[in-house]
Amino acid sequence: MAGLTNSIEEFLKKLLLETEDGVLEIGRNDLANHFNCAPSQINYVLTTRFTPYEGYHIESRRGGSGYIRIMKLSFKEQPNIRELINEAVGPTITKNKCYHLINTLVEEDVLTQREGQLIMHGLEDTALTNVDNSKRNEVRADILRSILLVLLR
Repeated sequence: MAGLTNSIEEFLKKLLLETEDGVLEIGRNDLANHFNCAPSQINYVLTTRFTPYEGYHIESRRGGSGYIRIMKLSFKEQPNIRELINEAVGPTITKNKCYHLINTLVEEDVLTQREGQLIMHGLEDTALTNVDNSKRNEVRADILRSILLVLLR
């Protein structure tokens, strides 16, 4: 299954790179037929490989004429950075999702490698040891949002 998941991800990313505006619209059933898999497999790839933390926004409509619209988010070109940060970070964020988001920002040259490392180290569980475990992801999200809003102004 990992091979199929990787193949679907690579295929979609290749198509997305070929678009002029960074937006890909494709039929879910057409994609499932292309890979000879169930539409739920396509959903799995979208929910695990094309997340806001990875720099993507997904819109979809189910049904016979359903479609998937994948948009590559660009933090550099986003006019309303506050909305983008709130969508990407949300009210809570796990350490893993935080790392994915920071790595995406470094890859897009929005943050330097050093800035990314500093942010990640500041949001480690060891840096938040005095925060109750049940609140750690909420505090992590608050800190990350504040840092990004200052850095990306």
